[in-house]
Amino acid sequence: QVQLVESGGALVQPGGSLRLSCVVSGNTLDYYDIGWFRQAPGKEREGVSCISSSAGRTYYADSVKGRFTISRDNAKNTVYLQMNSLKPEDTAVYYCATARRFVGCPAMLPTRFGSWGQGTQVTVSS
Repeated sequence: QVQLVESGGALVQPGGSLRLSCVVSGNTLDYYDIGWFRQAPGKEREGVSCISSSAGRTYYADSVKGRFTISRDNAKNTVYLQMNSLKPEDTAVYYCATARRFVGCPAMLPTRFGSWGQGTQVTVSS
């Protein structure tokens, strides 16, 4: 049984930065691929970034490449999403999720991820 808790969402201005955290309990991070997803009202859930369990390789959606950075701290069982140069279109509820190793990354298909956090709201507005 794995549980995930996201935090760090906030209201920020365009061009600002935010760091989201995802604390994973129930097992160590090297058992899972960890993905960050987001969902805006009226839109389907989309993959944002993913970090693989096997080698720590990172993957990004084209829409966030160069602006977002995913990382992990294995000692703290925590995955982070550093978001820079935020745009209004980044506004969404952000979720972290786990998939079996080699399954989640780099495709970031939501159906491949079995455990999800509760989500944290990110709003980018002036």
